Amino acid sequence: MTSTSRAAAQDRTSEPLTAAQTSPPVRVLIVDNEAAHAEAVAESLERSGYACAVATSGTAGAQLIEDDAFDIVITDLVMSDLGGLEILRRTKDAQPDAEVIVVTGHGSIPSAVTALHQGAFNYLEKPLDLKQLRAVVDKACESLRLRRTNAELNRRLDERFGFEGVIGSSPQMNEVIDRLKRIAPSNAAVLIQGETGTGKELVAQAIHQNSPRKNKPFVALNCAALSEHILESELFGHVRGAFTDASADRVGKFEYAHGGTLFLDEVGDMPMPTQIKLLRVLENGEITRVGSNEPIKVNVRILSATNRDLEGAIAAGTFRRDLYYRLKVVTIQLPPLRERQQDIPLLIEHFSKQFSALHGKAIRSMSAAARRRLLAADWPGNVRQLRNVVESMVVVDYDEVLDVDDLPSELVGHEPTAPAVPGSLASLVGKPLDAVERLFIAETLACSGGNREEAARMLGIGERTLYRKIKEFGL
Repeated sequence: MTSTSRAAAQDRTSEPLTAAQTSPPVRVLIVDNEAAHAEAVAESLERSGYACAVATSGTAGAQLIEDDAFDIVITDLVMSDLGGLEILRRTKDAQPDAEVIVVTGHGSIPSAVTALHQGAFNYLEKPLDLKQLRAVVDKACESLRLRRTNAELNRRLDERFGFEGVIGSSPQMNEVIDRLKRIAPSNAAVLIQGETGTGKELVAQAIHQNSPRKNKPFVALNCAALSEHILESELFGHVRGAFTDASADRVGKFEYAHGGTLFLDEVGDMPMPTQIKLLRVLENGEITRVGSNEPIKVNVRILSATNRDLEGAIAAGTFRRDLYYRLKVVTIQLPPLRERQQDIPLLIEHFSKQFSALHGKAIRSMSAAARRRLLAADWPGNVRQLRNVVESMVVVDYDEVLDVDDLPSELVGHEPTAPAVPGSLASLVGKPLDAVERLFIAETLACSGGNREEAARMLGIGERTLYRKIKEFGL
């Protein structure tokens, strides 16, 4: 039994390549005991621009499938060693993206139908009509192209929208998102810093979801909420009898997150003895359950977060310098909401949709007066506080428009001072219409925090029209 790998397709005739071809050319494997038949199939497909390899036994074909990459596999259904169904199975196991076409004699039609049920793209009867063969291969190629195009579009969507939990279009947030895109694919430890409520856990989840570990566990633990002994048990687990009430062995967060990501929130509040044990884990990749002497290997990416000044804590002797440098291979600094007011309209829109769906409320819009109150607030609780305010408004609303009467008590107060508008309405009389239009577009952009999508909605015009006006008026 022999196997012959053929070189990439050559232009053997003056025929143009089929529209199905790509660069590099689509690779086809032909598996058939009859060498002359396999060569004839390869010759025909190469004339259409496909790159072909031939295996003259099922065993040789299976080895090529294991060792090389193919887009399409054409296999005889009945061979003297491995049959076509086995070639189909091995192809789908090793190269699930590849399409498989089975070739069968008249008496094996039921087996061909079985092949279709097991994932074959199509089947052809012997003797082969080469024109029909090329048509079926072209269709398989088109199916591959469409699937790969969709995969590429999804990849681009992931690249653009894969951090949808991290909402913002301000320069500060664009910088954060750009940094996240660069660090997510790595295994580096990341320290996320920012005030309470800025969305540190959302950022950690975004890093995990855009990393190679996304199909493994994401495990979060708040280090400030637990005492020293309970925290160690939560992190490393314990064995039966390790302490009072330890009636059974328990897996800790490190073991549970094996292969995935462990997020340590409020890591700056971790007790010193636990810091020492955590450092040891980060250095040797092993944990020891409380009450045990047996080390357990773990493979975990560490993301941590704090709202404390860790360098100040180091100076005060409450945080280990060596642990600090282990945790902050990469640092993400999240800006407070008051420093990125441009993002408030986007966040309002996002939370309105989220909570209207959650609470089964139909919310059509938010009034300009309510929007001004939210834009003027200081937001000491940052995004978390804004989120809670919008949820409260959605819950108490009764007329499908979020208005001042839906605001929680801490935001009722007095109407915020409106930004100064150059000239009164009377002063605009007699002014050119384009000057008036420019003024109102500029003020609407200011009211929306510079968010063009929101400004277009408020003005009742399309985004494209607004972009044209911004360019026209030099805004």
